[in-house]
Amino acid sequence: MRQVDRGTGTTPVVFIVDDDEMVRRGIARLVRSVGLAAATYSSPRELLAQGCREASGCIVLDLQMPDLDGLQAQEALSQAGYTMPVVFLTGHGDVSSSVTAMKAGAMDFLVKPVDHGELLGAIQRAVDRDLAARSEREQACALRERFALLTPREREVCDLVVAGLRNKQIADRLGAAEKTVKTHRGQVMHKLGVRSVVELVRLVDRLDDRAAVARANRPLHSVSTLRSAP
Repeated sequence: MRQVDRGTGTTPVVFIVDDDEMVRRGIARLVRSVGLAAATYSSPRELLAQGCREASGCIVLDLQMPDLDGLQAQEALSQAGYTMPVVFLTGHGDVSSSVTAMKAGAMDFLVKPVDHGELLGAIQRAVDRDLAARSEREQACALRERFALLTPREREVCDLVVAGLRNKQIADRLGAAEKTVKTHRGQVMHKLGVRSVVELVRLVDRLDDRAAVARANRPLHSVSTLRSAP
């Protein structure tokens, strides 16, 4: 990860949210000491007001805050469109809170005082996960754009080719000339940038898999397990 100006959206930033100024400064110094970019906020509302939802990286979030606690913040961030993974910090190690947060998508809690190496490891995993998720979304978007180039008839032909039908069978199914089907099939292959039926099937499967993931609305928040510093 490279150090960048805060909130660029294209390179990762560690967003630190804690009502304790000393904690914020300490974590910011830590992440900057290893070449990472950091932005600090005294409350989740302050982060939400900044409109950083398109930024990449991760959020280090205190679980216990007076204005909006970590669990409420987790929900508010998700509803506002933030998809960055969240690394939770807590001074209490509240098991019931951890269970609630995990059900909402969290997978990681670190108990204060946090071991520096453990915190940096959690942050790195969170950022890596965010970058991987963003890459997946970008690939899915590119696939949808390519399929959007197909005409309705070309989409029908594409579906039938993927289903294993031959040109003559497709022509009979659609009530079209076999020559016309061959033309549509050629256009499908050209627009989608594939050279064989095998590649076409794989491309359609990838699009279907990504659509299924999107429909499932799987959360992307947080990394790891509830641990105490040694």
